[in-house]
Amino acid sequence: MHQTFDAALGVNLLHANQDLADHNREHFDKWELTCLNIMSSPGAGKTVLLEKTLAALQEKLTMAVIEGDMTTELDADRLRQYGVPVIPINTGRSCHLDAKMVSGGLHRLEHDYEPSSFDLLLVENVGNLVCPAEFEVGEHAKVALLSVTEGEDKPLKYPVMFQEADCLLVTKVDLVPHLNVKVQNIIDNVRQMNTQATIIPVSAQTGEGLDAWYDWVLKACAQKDVVKATA
Repeated sequence: MHQTFDAALGVNLLHANQDLADHNREHFDKWELTCLNIMSSPGAGKTVLLEKTLAALQEKLTMAVIEGDMTTELDADRLRQYGVPVIPINTGRSCHLDAKMVSGGLHRLEHDYEPSSFDLLLVENVGNLVCPAEFEVGEHAKVALLSVTEGEDKPLKYPVMFQEADCLLVTKVDLVPHLNVKVQNIIDNVRQMNTQATIIPVSAQTGEGLDAWYDWVLKACAQKDVVKATA
């Protein structure tokens, strides 16, 4: 009986979240604003990826960021240095951003700016390989990061994140020579559950793969609905 109640409660929570996510998506579409939901475990490189992206694309796109973290504005402060609006959201004990939190961030963005003046909204989700993938926020595409330091088996152990990803960045590939890991094995494990996602090995240190990532972002902004391609 208790298990049935918990399951029903979970379904109801996801349903309510989806309704608000759809409402957020209506706003994004009305504003012609592309939204990308950036997800990974802690330390996979989300914030440094956003730093690189803001620096590289600032002459091509007008961007804003919703920065999710359980506590502090440390990452938000890093991104503010690039001169873009950054809306911080502290989730407390919650391990993910949900549609209501992002809706609140959008209202704060609307208060100070004209949302339709932006091309791209980057949502940096809370570091977690499980919860963020299950809660839509209205995004046009989900971007997952997996660092080579996390091992080859993570896509198999935490499948939902990788099933849902439209784009997967395999990060920190410059460290591969120092690890017992092969990027191709990671890709093969992802392909067991997701044959459509674009997969891009990258290194923020050497710049490997970043141009391919920037091209993917520009394509997403041009088309709104991301064209999925195999690696």
